Amino acid sequence: MLDRLLGLFSNDLAIDLGTANTLVFAKGRGVVSNEPSVVAVQTDERGVDRVRAVGKEAKSMLGRTPGSIRAVRPLRDGVIADFEIAEAMLRYFIRKAHNRSTLLRPRIVISVPSGITEVEKRAVRESALSASAREVYLLEEPMAAAIGAGLPITEPSGNMIIDIGGGTTEVAIISLAGIVYSNSSRVGGDKMDEGILNYVKRKYNLLIGERTAERIKIEVGSAYPTEELKTLAIKGRDLVAGVPKSLEVNSEDIREALMESVNAIVEAAKIVLERTPPELAADIADKGIVLTGGGALLDNLDVLLREETGLPVMLAEDPMTAVVMGCGRCLDELDLLKDVAVRA
Repeated sequence: MLDRLLGLFSNDLAIDLGTANTLVFAKGRGVVSNEPSVVAVQTDERGVDRVRAVGKEAKSMLGRTPGSIRAVRPLRDGVIADFEIAEAMLRYFIRKAHNRSTLLRPRIVISVPSGITEVEKRAVRESALSASAREVYLLEEPMAAAIGAGLPITEPSGNMIIDIGGGTTEVAIISLAGIVYSNSSRVGGDKMDEGILNYVKRKYNLLIGERTAERIKIEVGSAYPTEELKTLAIKGRDLVAGVPKSLEVNSEDIREALMESVNAIVEAAKIVLERTPPELAADIADKGIVLTGGGALLDNLDVLLREETGLPVMLAEDPMTAVVMGCGRCLDELDLLKDVAVRA
């Protein structure tokens, strides 16, 4: 009875629990939060951990913390790596969406990678329930992205989606509200950052941080040669002299640094195309491929995929929010949610 009464006052939420960013959609209000999936944890003299900051504030501490504080990313490759910290982060985002009210117990739809194991599903579900959820539905990321991108997923025709997140790239063929075939590759924005970090270290003997690598990717990164050569001044630590140093990197360099990650994404797409039933392959030849996720914003990635597959490739209207908008739409259409939610 109490559970039903609390449900009357609840404000249902959809959460895109990403490796790099967590987005929260509140029913009737749209996207209310888009913050990095980072938690700053402080350890006191007794060795007890306390959450110091979450989201943007915690990300600004990455690589800049004293010994007693560490900035933790509780998700790795799209799944929960640190259960307690993930729960604290979820609780923070849920309370923030409800303006700090702890009384409300919302129904929550959370996106998960398509290759997730039963143990990982349970970890996500239990984290959300511990963080005050009333009911938890899990939705596979490619399905959520397809719904958010406005694809006709309930029709008997093939839709191909590539969702490139921070930790994973999900490629899927969807028809009749189900995933016909999918391939989840643990390559995404984080692997791209890592590639840049290692390249700069190897070529220039310069050590840079995660945040600098991400800025390089956003400002001068590309998957295919661009018309103009972009350059960016960066700072780091000289590995030979051991002192701070500045230098300039250009888009050609960074394209080389990103090549391994980009090729893995192209390969994942080709594997799915090879295993697509012929009738659905004919639909995809007409409709093409839709790209979603933050990684889809990499300059000229659509051009490269078009070259490699020979198919039309389109970017979703807002690639960053496609997954959370898809989860949000399911809050309004409960019949659709019951059709597409991951079975427990």
